[in-house]
Amino acid sequence: MNKEGGSVNSPRALSDIKKDLESFVGSKIRLKANRGRNRIIEKEGVLESIYPNIFVVKLDERRVERRVSYSYADVLTETVELFVYDNQDAEIKIASANN
Repeated sequence: MNKEGGSVNSPRALSDIKKDLESFVGSKIRLKANRGRNRIIEKEGVLESIYPNIFVVKLDERRVERRVSYSYADVLTETVELFVYDNQDAEIKIASANN
């Protein structure tokens, strides 16, 4: 696209997504991920940590403690959607490409 930041994977957009997520580290979230071929998973967990290129979610699984990681580009392309719970257990969408 153009040089003024119109590129889909612009560093500015990725840093904005990272900044949005930083305030929710340690919060309970719901993760909705498109795994391709009409496979969409929805899991609940805790946003555990933020790194320069990825974020890690600790999933609430019955027997096994499991962690998954995704890149900020996954959020930008809407392959992954994240929702955080507020005090009344209502969901608020965070880190969206449309925010």
